[in-house]
Amino acid sequence: MSPTTVVVLLALLLGIQPVTTDVYLPALPAMQADLRAAMAEVQLTFAALLLAFGVSQLVWGPLSDRFGRRPVLLVGMGGYVLASLACVVAPDMELLVLARIAQGAFMGAAVMCARAIVRDLYQPLEGARMMSRGLTGLGVIAIACAPLGSAVTEWVHWRAALLVLALFGIGTFAFIALRFKETIPQRNPRALVPGTMLRAWSQIARHPTFLTYSLLSTASYVALFSFLAGSSFVLIGTLGISKLAYGGFMATQSVIYILGTVACRRMLVRLGIRRSVFVAGFVTFTAGALMGGLAWFGWGQTWYGPWAVMLPQAIFILAHGVHQPVGQSGTVSPFPQMAGAASALNGFIMMAAAFGVGLWLGQAMDGTPRPMAAAHFVWCTVIAVTAWTLVQKYGEPPEHG
Repeated sequence: MSPTTVVVLLALLLGIQPVTTDVYLPALPAMQADLRAAMAEVQLTFAALLLAFGVSQLVWGPLSDRFGRRPVLLVGMGGYVLASLACVVAPDMELLVLARIAQGAFMGAAVMCARAIVRDLYQPLEGARMMSRGLTGLGVIAIACAPLGSAVTEWVHWRAALLVLALFGIGTFAFIALRFKETIPQRNPRALVPGTMLRAWSQIARHPTFLTYSLLSTASYVALFSFLAGSSFVLIGTLGISKLAYGGFMATQSVIYILGTVACRRMLVRLGIRRSVFVAGFVTFTAGALMGGLAWFGWGQTWYGPWAVMLPQAIFILAHGVHQPVGQSGTVSPFPQMAGAASALNGFIMMAAAFGVGLWLGQAMDGTPRPMAAAHFVWCTVIAVTAWTLVQKYGEPPEHG
């Protein structure tokens, strides 16, 4: 495959996650009203999807090491399309949650294989740069997601927003079927043997580079998730912006994220991995402190408005464009023969943490920005401390680790 084909493939496989969440976000208030659901139930459609997404990767990873990336991707994307159609026609909240769980489980095959494909083809530093290119493509896709979800929800119906997910899945399935060539260097016939799986996960989980980058990528994702899970309720429901304005704001965030991934590639060439993450850690901490401080001390004041959420998030997403590609590629870089298993374990950790935060937010959201901002600040602090300490010690494994 040409580098362009690889980048497009990574953009589609990684982009399925913002498509599945961001198109859906503007529809949440309308869905809650239409299905007469409690806030905790609505948040469960988000959190349960992420838990299924994380757990499923523990299965998809060994399957891809055993049978290859291509068959796993075709099965995963086919199942994703069917689950997305089930979401569209779900008559009540209970069935919608079940359909979202299935959707998350099949989505796990796409994102897990994307990280494994990068390790199949590239060494660690080049892998981080290629992952950054793929995540730039994700940002391009994400630009359209929230505005599209807002427009479709506003002018058609919230169920039409869910139909967009099925259409994206069909397009990705077709690209894989027509353009993707197998990348795994050698299939592991023992990858599904329980003892082999346990030994592989044990070896991976003890590796300091894996632990370091898992913490970095997990904290960076959960900080973003804290915002995503609460932003439509805070900005639309509490601060009173329109659905279309919310979609425009989310598109702006995607543009800033693209700038972050471009900056990441340039920083990696000039500064290397450790120093790039170190610098980005200061940006992340500044964003978290602003988000938490403005919400905690400013909420209820006449000057507090949507900008107090949007500005800190814009600063955060710029550094997220550095932490996420470095973190995701770093978790698999020490394991060229177990890239699927390493990618799966990292994905599980990320989504399990997001699920816990999602459940907490479902109970803690009180009509103010404070719960969302508090979660954001805590995880931004974790990112910064990890960037300043663990990454500096364990951040660059041997080239052929």
